[in-house]
Amino acid sequence: MSNIPVGISACLLGNPVRHDGGHKHSRFCTGVLSRYFEFRSICPELEAGLGVPRPTIHLRELDNGLRLTESKGDADHTDTMRDWIESRLPQLADLRGYILMAKSPSCGMERIKVHNEKGRVIHREGRGLFADALMQAYPLLPVEEEGRLNDSHLRENFIERVYAYDDWMRMQDEGLSRSALVAFHTRHKFQLMAHCEKTYRILGRQVADQKSEPIETVANRYIRLFMEAMSQKIHRGAHANVMQHMMGFLRESLSASDRQVIGEQIEAYLREEVPLVVPMTLLRMAQRREPVDYLARQDYLSPYPEDLGLRNRV
Repeated sequence: MSNIPVGISACLLGNPVRHDGGHKHSRFCTGVLSRYFEFRSICPELEAGLGVPRPTIHLRELDNGLRLTESKGDADHTDTMRDWIESRLPQLADLRGYILMAKSPSCGMERIKVHNEKGRVIHREGRGLFADALMQAYPLLPVEEEGRLNDSHLRENFIERVYAYDDWMRMQDEGLSRSALVAFHTRHKFQLMAHCEKTYRILGRQVADQKSEPIETVANRYIRLFMEAMSQKIHRGAHANVMQHMMGFLRESLSASDRQVIGEQIEAYLREEVPLVVPMTLLRMAQRREPVDYLARQDYLSPYPEDLGLRNRV
């Protein structure tokens, strides 16, 4: 399987594209994620023609709206940036995720400083021009800032969403059909249950009743709710509930002592004494010993490559 196409701010790959000719090299991105992601690097400011080195820029809230201006002086690059964004966005339709540079007036995803006409900060609720346009053009696309990936839960959630979205896009490429949608939903049932049990039940009913509407209508509604649910944080109780469901499918192959050990580790996980990988490893071993077809089709067991070690920290 080829690597997954993911967009990334060019400075995070160590490219000297920042205003001062520097970079913000992320070793996690280049040393870990690059084994599985095919990074497509973009620097909006450089590609829009602002050059390196260049004057620092920031967002200003003026009478004619939000503008991208030089920090010192009145040079306005808003129209240049928006023209570049309009031409560039259609080329990103095949991406499965995007990692942005924080605090950037072009790439920042959130909490970007916005200044008044005199250059004073009036609030920190802005979003970079490129980041905002990207997220509006592709609302299903998993997007995260590099700094937030230091949080183990946000990191695990982002990568899980990238792999799930990649599965959806591959299904679309192979040809959308009612049976393909059923198979996709089946693969991700336990993931949905963990993220949001209410959405899991809603989508289950939609898939079961999909013949009442055109498949495109059903699929568009399905994936919006699916990706919204997948972005929700999974609480320990939800993981425990799903793992107990899995034990039910394995009951014929588990001895009483096996059930006791797995149950004890699920309880230990609930008490935050062990990470998720501990009870999950026991369940995966039981599944490998005597495979159950239904569980074998569940992405929840292995939603991303195991050697990323993401479940060791959640």
